[in-house]
Amino acid sequence: MKRAGIYIHIPFCRSRCSYCDFATGAYEGQLAERYVSALTTEISTFKLAPAHDSHDDAGVTGDINARAVDSTRAFEVCDVDTIYFGGGTPSLLTPAQVGRILRAVGERFRVADGAEVTLEMNPGTVTPESVAGYRAAGVNRASFGLQTFDDEQLRRLGRTHTAADARRTLRILNEAGFDNVSFDLIAGLPGQTLAEWARNMDDALALAPAHLSLYLLEVHEGTPLADQLRQGRWPQPDPDVAAAMYQLLIERTRAAGYEHYEISNFCLPGREARHNLKYWTNAPYYGFGSSAHSYDGARTRWSNERDAARYVELIKERGAAVVETNELTARDAGAEALFLGLRLMRGVDLRAHQTRFGTDVRSEYADDLSRFREADLIELDGDLLRLTRNGVLLSNEVFAAFV
Repeated sequence: MKRAGIYIHIPFCRSRCSYCDFATGAYEGQLAERYVSALTTEISTFKLAPAHDSHDDAGVTGDINARAVDSTRAFEVCDVDTIYFGGGTPSLLTPAQVGRILRAVGERFRVADGAEVTLEMNPGTVTPESVAGYRAAGVNRASFGLQTFDDEQLRRLGRTHTAADARRTLRILNEAGFDNVSFDLIAGLPGQTLAEWARNMDDALALAPAHLSLYLLEVHEGTPLADQLRQGRWPQPDPDVAAAMYQLLIERTRAAGYEHYEISNFCLPGREARHNLKYWTNAPYYGFGSSAHSYDGARTRWSNERDAARYVELIKERGAAVVETNELTARDAGAEALFLGLRLMRGVDLRAHQTRFGTDVRSEYADDLSRFREADLIELDGDLLRLTRNGVLLSNEVFAAFV
């Protein structure tokens, strides 16, 4: 089986961004320390759930705390080659806390030599000393939410950093020896023009990050940004302008030598986000911390308690905080692998897919494939099925056929 990835959720932020609906909360030093202790306990006591019976095709959802710590299947898969600290703002943890968590992972899993260890950082939350400490603890890749170089847009989003902070953070990382750094950018911000986005591209590419992730702004109900837009404080995002921004990004990154390897991700040669590739290639990954999700690489998914304080309590009481599991049917597992794989620009090998899942995609989805091909949303190259350039922009319409 493929090597697994480890995801570690750090739910703390200095302040909440106006567009965010993730499981995050304000940083509190005492809770953070209890949370780190709970994390190391969860990691050190982790066992895989019992193997799924391949003859049972019924999807099941429910509480699996008992199954998550069942010692009858302890570490049938235990080799990992990626570790990802996400959040929230993981760089609010001290290097010592990050080191404790990584030691717990190393004691419970076999971590491959050269494993990719990513820490998400917010610009302005690190110092030369803390970055050097993270690197000494084992972190070798940094990802930070730059979002935009426009300070006014950053203020609207509720970000606590400036463009100058972002440049300073990159300089600190480079001086500490980090040569694998990823930026997150958001396009389609309220009032953002195509010319402003072009300047963002110029500024980002001038810094030559190893990796870029682009996200088109999504406005979620219940967020401050949704309320602000409803009140007319900012102009509504224009989807046509956002699509033009996306096309411009593809052109600019390609001209700068970046590979567009996934719908939202671009990298210099050999600098793909190895951890995120696990999500798109149906590999196993194990999540720790509040709201963290896991997948055994076959049919079982499970997720943790969302609230950080309650998560800490559950770990203290039970050693696990799993609150929900989902056993995929064989059909659902195949459909999920298909639409996740189509996020990759290289596409899905239909022959390999049929060997693994027993589904002949060409016949099973014949009408949908015909419709998408006529609309120039997909293309077939031998056994490879992939999105076209137009299909990338309308990918959700394609994916909906397989859900």
